[in-house]
Amino acid sequence: MQTFFQQLINGLSLGSIYALLALGYTMVYGIIKLINFAHGDIYMLGAFWGYYVINVWHFNFLLALLSAMVICGICGVVIEYLAYRPLRHSPRITALITAIGVSFFLENGMAYLFGSNARDFPQVVKQVNYDIGGVRISNIQLEILITSCILMLILQLIIKRTKMGRAMRAVSVDNDAAELVGVNLNRTISFTFALGSAMAGAAGVMIGLYYNSIDPLMGLTPGIKAFVAAVVGGIGSVPGAL
Repeated sequence: MQTFFQQLINGLSLGSIYALLALGYTMVYGIIKLINFAHGDIYMLGAFWGYYVINVWHFNFLLALLSAMVICGICGVVIEYLAYRPLRHSPRITALITAIGVSFFLENGMAYLFGSNARDFPQVVKQVNYDIGGVRISNIQLEILITSCILMLILQLIIKRTKMGRAMRAVSVDNDAAELVGVNLNRTISFTFALGSAMAGAAGVMIGLYYNSIDPLMGLTPGIKAFVAAVVGGIGSVPGAL
C-alpha cells in the first residue's frame, strides 16, 4: 500500500507537468487543427531560459517561472507568425511537415549554440523531504503540483471568463462564423499560441527543478507523452482538456 501511494504522489507531480504540455497541444489543435510538434521544444526553451536567469541573474523559482512563461509565449507568437500563418490555407500535411521542421530547427539550433551535453539545473529550491506514514513527499513535488494546479485554474478562467477566451471557443467551433461576428482571427490564434507556449515554458522550468538536468533534446519524449495525454483527454476540445 505504501508503494501504491508513493507512486501516486510521484505520478501526480510529474503528470501535472505533462498536463501543462498537453494543454498547449489541445488548444492549438482546437483552433487551427494543427499538431504542433514544435511544442515540446518550446518546453525545452523554457527550461534553458530558467537555467540562464537563475544562474546569471539569480532569479528565484517564481521569477524564473514567470519570465520563462513570458519568453516562451513570445516565441510561440513568433513561430506562429513566421512558420504557420503563411500556410494557414495550405493542405494540412504541409503545415505538419513545417511543424516537424520547426522542431528540428529549435533542437539543432540550441545544440549548436549551447552544445548537446546535459546541464545540471540549479537547485533554486532546497529540497526537504517529508515522511508521512512511510510515504516520502518532497517540498519540490508539492510546489510543482500546486503551481501546476494554479496555472490550470488560471487557464480555465481565461478561457471561460474573458473576451479572448470566448473568441478562442468561437474560433474552435467555426472560424468563418467567428470572423463574421467580429472576432479577429489572427489575434485569437496568436493569443492561443502565446497561452499554450507559456504553459510549456512553465513546465520546462518545473521539469528542470524535478530532474535537475536539461539538454537540447529534452522536449522530444515529453512532447510525445503530452501528445498522447492530449489525445486521451480529448484533443481539440479546449475546455474539455481541463
